[in-house]
Amino acid sequence: MAGIAHLKKASLVGAFFMASVFCSLAQAFCPAPAQVAPVQVQRVVDGDTLRLRDGRSVRLIGLNAPELARKERPAEPFANAARKRLQALVEASDGRVGLLLGRQAKDHYGRTLAHLYDARGANLEAQLLAEGLAVRVAIAPNTLLDDCLRNAEAQAREQRLGLWARPPLVQAEQVRAGGFAIVTGTVREVARNRGGLWLEMPGSLVLRVAPEALADFDERALRRLAGARVEARGWVIDRSRRGGVKPGQARWMLPLTHSTMLEVLP
Repeated sequence: MAGIAHLKKASLVGAFFMASVFCSLAQAFCPAPAQVAPVQVQRVVDGDTLRLRDGRSVRLIGLNAPELARKERPAEPFANAARKRLQALVEASDGRVGLLLGRQAKDHYGRTLAHLYDARGANLEAQLLAEGLAVRVAIAPNTLLDDCLRNAEAQAREQRLGLWARPPLVQAEQVRAGGFAIVTGTVREVARNRGGLWLEMPGSLVLRVAPEALADFDERALRRLAGARVEARGWVIDRSRRGGVKPGQARWMLPLTHSTMLEVLP
C-alpha cells in the first residue's frame, strides 16, 4: 500500500476467466518452490483450515479468514464465502495440493502450519487474500512468504474486493472484545520495560512488542511513534482475564508478532 511505512529492522466461486486471473496473480505473488509434498485433502473446515486424509489438521500460514458461526455467535462477513472458495480451489486440483511446512511446523493446538499450492502451482493463501476473503497475518518464524502475501492483500484492498468493500478496521477506543482485529489510532505514549516495548493507544488498548520480537523491529523508530497514526493487526487479549488489570493499565492488549503487523499511516 503506497504511503505506508513498515517498521522492519532493516528499513523504516467465479467464472473460469476470473479464476484464471486470480491463479496467475497468485503465482506471481507467491511462486511455488521447486518441491512441495503432495497431500490429499479430506475436507475443508473453514477459510483457513482443512483436514488431510492422513488425519492432520492444517492451518494455512499467513492469513486469517473470517470466523464461521459457532453456538450463538453468527458467522462473520465473508466467512462462508471464504470456506466455499477454499473448497473450490481444492476441488479444482482433484483434492490434491502441495504442502510446504512452516519453520514452526505446529501451533499450540497441534495443527500443522503450512503453505498450500494447487495443481498449477498457485499459492492458495495468496488467492484468498487477492480476492479479499481473508486478511494477512505474520507470526515469526513463519514469515517466508510475507512480502508476496502482503502484495496479494494490497491488491484486494486497493480494488475494495470482498472484506475490503467495507474495510474491517476498528478505532482503538472502540475495542471492546478479544479476538482478531485490525486497529487504527494515534499512539499516545511509548514505553520500554522488561516486558518489552509498549505503545499506549486511545481508549483502553496497548500494543506490545515482546522482548524476543524486538529484533525484527527498528526499535528507535518505534520509540519515535508517539503522536503518529498507526494501523496494527493481531489477536486482542483481554488482560482482565489474566489475573486482573492494575490501576492505570489498559484492559486490552494486542501483541505485535512481526514488524509488518504494525504500519505507520500517512
